[in-house]
Amino acid sequence: MEPSTYAVEPEPTGPPWRLWEEVGAESAAQQGVFARVYSVSFGARNRIVIAPGDSRSMTLLLDKCEGYCRGVDGRAGPNLACEGCERAVATRIDDCGSWQTVWLEPDAVVRRPSGVPAGPPPDWNDLEHAEHRVPPVEPDGSWSRRWEAAIGVALAHLVAVTEDHSVNLPDGPVAELLGHAVGRYLPAGPGARSVGLAGPGIPLPRPRPDVLLVPRHPLTGVPWRSPDDEGAVVPLDSGVWAYLAHPGETSPMPATGALPEGVLRDDYPLPPRPRYPLAPQRHAFEDTLVRLPAVRAPRLRRYRDV
Repeated sequence: MEPSTYAVEPEPTGPPWRLWEEVGAESAAQQGVFARVYSVSFGARNRIVIAPGDSRSMTLLLDKCEGYCRGVDGRAGPNLACEGCERAVATRIDDCGSWQTVWLEPDAVVRRPSGVPAGPPPDWNDLEHAEHRVPPVEPDGSWSRRWEAAIGVALAHLVAVTEDHSVNLPDGPVAELLGHAVGRYLPAGPGARSVGLAGPGIPLPRPRPDVLLVPRHPLTGVPWRSPDDEGAVVPLDSGVWAYLAHPGETSPMPATGALPEGVLRDDYPLPPRPRYPLAPQRHAFEDTLVRLPAVRAPRLRRYRDV
């Protein structure tokens, strides 16, 4: 989470967890899970996630600080208490391989205005700004963790909406960055579905592809829709979509003086680059797919049996 921002998870998250054998398909579906998993969350809905640096006046409950490695993973439930009343109010997660977050329990906190004027809410127009784009490569040369998670979520939607058919990606950044991930999870063969990129600021492809990759709204998370279009869409993280739709351009003409912004030198040392293709974050893919009712389709059986 960016500083001074928060998000709300409408689905149940966190403990208590119940094994699939105890729950069954019907009760799991009521919790928003439509395929067999090891355990189903019966935690609270509408939990609020913030950046750890934005938490205040809370202290750790030391008897609930279990973790797999060198941090806490929240397996025992809320591990942060209010310093004033000592009530458990939140869960800190910072174990290895986990996003560093603080999850506030919705029934234990209330929203209070800070008195500081809020900035303008983000809108579709923000996606065209260069600062909204999220580069796929980190400064250390590794793939962006945000990209790996976003591709995992989008790929789950793509598998569901195409019912496990092969797809043809559009040439350019989409095919270059997503091609390896799509090839790993979707079969090759005849009857491929066409995929295109669409959203604010770019024209709708004609003829319309079978599936459109569209951005989620940066505030509400609702997928973008073209007016009067009811075809299949796959939502993408808005920052990832913005990079694919507006990757930036450099002039094809010779330039003197300093290099234009975004141009990479071809002398040594080159900027760091990943040594392996971009792959989706496995948990993001699996956790998203089991929450899509389409996973029950007969053609998606191989994903349900994993």
